[in-house]
Amino acid sequence: MTKIDNVLLVNRRTIIKAVAGVSAIPLVFSFMGCGGSSSDSSSNLNTGTSDDTSDDVSDDIADTTDGWASGGTSSMTDDFPDDSLFDDTSACSITLTQALTEGPCYFQSEYLDDISDEQTGLPMMLCLQLVDESCAPLSGYEIEVWHCDVDGIYSGDTSSSADSSNFNTSFCTGNDSDALQSQWFRGIAVTDASGRINLKSCFPGWYSSRAIHIHFRIKQNNSDELISQFGFSDTFVQDICVNHTDYEHRGAPDTLLGSDTVFSSDSDSYLFNTAQNSDGSLLAYKRIMLSA
Repeated sequence: MTKIDNVLLVNRRTIIKAVAGVSAIPLVFSFMGCGGSSSDSSSNLNTGTSDDTSDDVSDDIADTTDGWASGGTSSMTDDFPDDSLFDDTSACSITLTQALTEGPCYFQSEYLDDISDEQTGLPMMLCLQLVDESCAPLSGYEIEVWHCDVDGIYSGDTSSSADSSNFNTSFCTGNDSDALQSQWFRGIAVTDASGRINLKSCFPGWYSSRAIHIHFRIKQNNSDELISQFGFSDTFVQDICVNHTDYEHRGAPDTLLGSDTVFSSDSDSYLFNTAQNSDGSLLAYKRIMLSA
């Protein structure tokens, strides 16, 4: 199975600080070509991808339709795949694209390996690799991730955050009492010698006007390098939302990539590569490239 690693390239000197809760949108580059062969990256990957999950799944891991696990990260048993997940197998090309807005639901979180806070959902391995223009890994960078739960609600306990001034409590949490007391699906990890972070989480749900997405922020020495978002293919999103035990109560999302209010017409540049692990969890991975 051959995957295509889409990565984002941004000039550190062009980053502009967020103003009034919305990040400025600097010009960056989408690094379109560096393909990774996920069939070689881990023996526990299913040969079917999450973009086409109807045929090549294992019957012995079927907790829900198409073999996807449920119930959150406690059901995960597989190890994270090794760095060959991000190996280059083809020439690379560069096309102009943009960074994306921070949005109103950010507040600073904590250093965690599992950001689910024991919430339910399709368990997800989230793997990001940060590299420079020569594909050399960038270590020691903070990558912060945040996203909503299966019901499209963000956590809203900002009591321990050093940066929550732009957080829109009502919009992000719906004033849900559990959300207001929680910090689920938020966390920071530091890139290792391979430029990589690995987080355990759950596939997010949807809320009106947005395609399903995951926010991320990259910092070095307390300075922003990039703020953006990654999403998932429409086919995969609709399959999970309609058929998966933890998501079917809400049904299909009201917004797909073509009508999303944030992703551009070149939404493919912002999509995770995905696969199914042998334990039924989702593997979502992406390479991010920063320029000098």
